Amino acid sequence: MIRQLSIGLMAVLLASSLGACADMNKRQRNTAIGAAVGGVAGSVLTGGSTVGTVGGAVVGGVIGNQTTPKK
Repeated sequence: MIRQLSIGLMAVLLASSLGACADMNKRQRNTAIGAAVGGVAGSVLTGGSTVGTVGGAVVGGVIGNQTTPKK
């Protein structure tokens, strides 16, 4: 029962997260991608540490934001 509920919740979260990115501009999209990649990298490099994950997400987001050229 709990497994079915969690699978359903994951499906709803996935669907809503895909819709949330529809109207992002290129800079916002690159910031989000950088934060996601940085968070995963920070978690892997620090063995799952919360501080490493958050730090990696912050650094990745900044890098993703700054690598996008301004118009």
